[in-house]
Amino acid sequence: MKGYLAIRVSGFSPERFMNLCSHHNIFLWDIENHGEFYTMKISLKGFYHLKGITRKTGTRVVITKRYGLPFLSVRMRKRRIFILGLLGSLFFWLWMSGFIWAIEVEGNYYVTTDVFYDFCRDNGFEVGMKKKDVDIEKLEKSIRTQFEIVTWTSAQIDGTRLLIQVKENDLISVGEKDDAEKEGEGMDLVAEKEGEIVSIITRRGVPGVTAGMQVEKGDVLVEGGVPIYNDDGTIKRYDYCIADADVMLRCVYEMEESIKEKYIRKMYTGREKRRPFIIIGTKRLILPVGKNQYEESDTVEEKKQLCLFENYYLPLYIGQICVREYVTEEKIYSKEEVKALFENKIQKFIETLQEKGVQIIEKNVTISKTSGVWKMKADFLAIEETGVLKKTRLEPIEPSEQPEEIQEE
Repeated sequence: MKGYLAIRVSGFSPERFMNLCSHHNIFLWDIENHGEFYTMKISLKGFYHLKGITRKTGTRVVITKRYGLPFLSVRMRKRRIFILGLLGSLFFWLWMSGFIWAIEVEGNYYVTTDVFYDFCRDNGFEVGMKKKDVDIEKLEKSIRTQFEIVTWTSAQIDGTRLLIQVKENDLISVGEKDDAEKEGEGMDLVAEKEGEIVSIITRRGVPGVTAGMQVEKGDVLVEGGVPIYNDDGTIKRYDYCIADADVMLRCVYEMEESIKEKYIRKMYTGREKRRPFIIIGTKRLILPVGKNQYEESDTVEEKKQLCLFENYYLPLYIGQICVREYVTEEKIYSKEEVKALFENKIQKFIETLQEKGVQIIEKNVTISKTSGVWKMKADFLAIEETGVLKKTRLEPIEPSEQPEEIQEE
């Protein structure tokens, strides 16, 4: 800010020159000995006090380079247009930073990103809105209300980006569970599908099943009320709670797929045309490269949003449209090709189950062909954790009037 200089010191006694500078509290740094001369750096204020020292030591000081704001401001006086442009650019970036230019969703699996984008747009949260108009609490509450599968959500503004993080679960929503705890109501743990109980470890509540039992969808696994008994063995009341247990269920998943024996195959000729484009806000500018003369073609679009630093997104996209020519011909799947296609579908289905924590222990696959259509049916024997919370079916017991005891004397 105050400026400093790079100097070259030569003459009769450079060493005495440095000693006198130290004696007068003139700071020198980056000192280097080049044999016939020394190079070093000195503050601008210190340089103005060197006149007497150079006369005493018989040395000569030459400025080799200038650094800092004082020298920059002098050079900038002759470049007024550049300064105005710099100030205008700074004002522009500050003004742009007051808007949301990108919306990102993380943690979603069941609900696609496009569905979240449509939801945000319908509720007034879209690219180009002012940051001050973003009601984070309203957005989080709206997401939990609209999507029952979302159990947790967090929204935050990061630079010019609105980041939405969600956690999905096909169990009870956090809001419903919190309401039950506040109101002192009980919640049962019920089966999500039919199967055989493999094991059960209960932490809270009263278990209603044991290992080896068959259950149907909706059967109560753990009751959300602990009975308190009278002396005569009747139930006096229930201490309600949120049932909690690890219940493993052996169940069956079914999968059916079909593929037509004949199909149309695309064969790309290698001819293609690329058209670059720019998107500024909502306006798209496509650079023309001639008309599409291909009889059959498909289009692939690639675009990238410009971003400064890590989270300063701009309303500017650059990309290109690729038009690829192809010809079609009718083909017939061979048995090996059909088997490979079905195996690929089965593998994706298994991966989807495994992401949910389902363990596949056995599978049975049958493939057949009827009237030019290949059909596949697969059964998977699996073990998974089960249990979804629902309000308890246990009704509160009304206190009965106790008859007065008559004591005979």
